[in-house]
Amino acid sequence: MNDSAPTRDIAILGFPDAQLLDIAGPAQVFASASELVEHRETPAYRVTVVSRGGGEIVTSAGLGLSTISFDDAAGRSFDTVIASGGHGVHVAAEDMAMVDWLRAQATVSRRCCSVCTGAFLLAAAGVLAGKRAATHWGYCDTLAAQYPDIRVEGNPIFVEDGGVWTSAGVTAGIDLSLALVEADLGRRLALQTAQRLVVFMKRPGGQAQFSSILAAQLSDNGDFAELHAWMADNLSEDLRVEHLAERAGMSPRTFARVYRDRTGMTPAKVVTALRVEAARRLLEETALPVGQVALRCGFGEEERMRRAFLHRLGVAPGRYRQRFSLEAAE
Repeated sequence: MNDSAPTRDIAILGFPDAQLLDIAGPAQVFASASELVEHRETPAYRVTVVSRGGGEIVTSAGLGLSTISFDDAAGRSFDTVIASGGHGVHVAAEDMAMVDWLRAQATVSRRCCSVCTGAFLLAAAGVLAGKRAATHWGYCDTLAAQYPDIRVEGNPIFVEDGGVWTSAGVTAGIDLSLALVEADLGRRLALQTAQRLVVFMKRPGGQAQFSSILAAQLSDNGDFAELHAWMADNLSEDLRVEHLAERAGMSPRTFARVYRDRTGMTPAKVVTALRVEAARRLLEETALPVGQVALRCGFGEEERMRRAFLHRLGVAPGRYRQRFSLEAAE
């Protein structure tokens, strides 16, 4: 790929106890995209982590990151500014020097973004006033309560509104960064970057599906961990309640009740989620006909898989393949 545009300077705003992945995830996306752009004398992106005082900040993972100060960044013209989130974000949002810097950058940079709870920093700076925004699913209600002028959306992986981009929790910063790469360098380059990082370019559906599955796994105290692993490895088998109950050593009625009590979800809902996830991967990574994908993932009929995709992802399998496979992009 030939891109004659100048290097895009990316500033990621950090602070003590920031979430490491909120910073490292986007930084790696931009670095990998730069490696894939051919015929350039300068990199497509340059990433700098900026903090109030500069020097080393220690993230919530206990790892230190080297940063430059606001003063040292004063002469730089940043194309994109990204506010990270993490345990220290609420203290950072009360730091007027940090809020003022972010507010000023939002007026001069081409794009202003946040990852996870970094939305609280953008909100404190007034950048999100009157806009749609995303944040970690566990903090949507808090953000909406503190800033009622923001239209907080709990489901999207990321949201763009008037040049301001906000993402859902933690790893969703990778999805957001890939979307920025797509906007800058094209879909094919963004897909190649996602492929190199072994991630989805854009996870269809929203973070609600991830939070509900994770909640199920966390709330069952591991009682069904072995069963869940077997289900994921045997999606083409008959996974009706009667057979799952037999494997769990319970009567169907008892199993259905206990499973829902422990996980907050029905067995059928979890089975469908697992099958849709497996089908998504096959549609992205293989050339198997849609009917064969339906059989391999346990849907049996193509129409059943189509209904499941429309219900969970809002898109039919064929259309999903057109949108998300590398072959389709090429």
